[in-house]
Amino acid sequence: MIHIAGVISTLLLTLPLVTMAAPVKDTAMISIQGEAQGTTYHIRYFDPQNRNFKHSIDSVLTEFDKCLSLYRSDSELSAFNRTSRHTFRSVWFYEVLVKSKEIHAATGGAFDPTIMPVSEAYGFGNKKNVDPENVNMDSLLQFVGFKHIEFNQKEVSSRPGVRLDFNGIAQGYSVDIVGAFLRSHGIHRFMFEIGGEVICSGTKNNGRPWVTGIENPLRPAALAATIALTNRAMTTAGNYHNHFTRNGITYNHIIDPRSGGRRSGGRSGSMEQTPLLSVTVFAKDAITADGYDTAFFVMGPEATKTFLKNRKDIDVYMLYTNEEGHLMSYATDGIKEFIQEK
Repeated sequence: MIHIAGVISTLLLTLPLVTMAAPVKDTAMISIQGEAQGTTYHIRYFDPQNRNFKHSIDSVLTEFDKCLSLYRSDSELSAFNRTSRHTFRSVWFYEVLVKSKEIHAATGGAFDPTIMPVSEAYGFGNKKNVDPENVNMDSLLQFVGFKHIEFNQKEVSSRPGVRLDFNGIAQGYSVDIVGAFLRSHGIHRFMFEIGGEVICSGTKNNGRPWVTGIENPLRPAALAATIALTNRAMTTAGNYHNHFTRNGITYNHIIDPRSGGRRSGGRSGSMEQTPLLSVTVFAKDAITADGYDTAFFVMGPEATKTFLKNRKDIDVYMLYTNEEGHLMSYATDGIKEFIQEK
């Protein structure tokens, strides 16, 4: 996600060992941090050659933004949204379309990057001076639907008025891109986090896993849990950082693209409400985790649990409130043993 999703990266040496790996030779850990995509990033890695890749990583992230950023007028994504047709200058645009199409189909449209006209109408995005209570949703939804997007390895096109917003998947993809850069230079033991999206490769010294945290949505700056990770990506979707309330209605930036976020039977502009606070997804790569965390938040806990019965390659940790307003959690079997709740 391009928003901060609520994951706080940390290294907790006191966490009990939950995963074992073959011992590796002790090497000094290199730490790098910087700014990109309107947020911060942190990298920790082990390199016997003690190389500092900050300049190169900053360059990679800048080039990535030139492709998929909504906030750069010179990006490939912005060019497409202005013209409804674009010839790719990098492979990244094509690859994110392929993954978006895959997740859109698998989730019955719960993930759909053509949501941009609706997001803007509610005040999320570049347009801020809007009235969300008077959204003409029916007129907007005619421009929402991945069926309107046609693409091949050379170009992408759509009907006029259809625009793409990759905020729900692009930041995860950027994590994978940086991970691939590190591996290309022989770095295989690292943790990279940007805006709350995380990928962990290998282990720390002495075979210890990397450890990262999930924010408690009800207690800012506090953790709900810590998770030990090795060779996994982790991303979180949550509405608690990016929402607003007007006349008693709470408007959230994660919107169901199938309904425009409307309550069943509700007037235009009235948003669906959910007790779900955050969904953290664990997968082999961050682009997969990032796309599915958005979809699962839209689908809700029960539909997500049903979906995952046939997807052993993905795990989730969900936080929600019960009828008394208490924080509750749910974790799939594949991730339970690696979680320590606070």
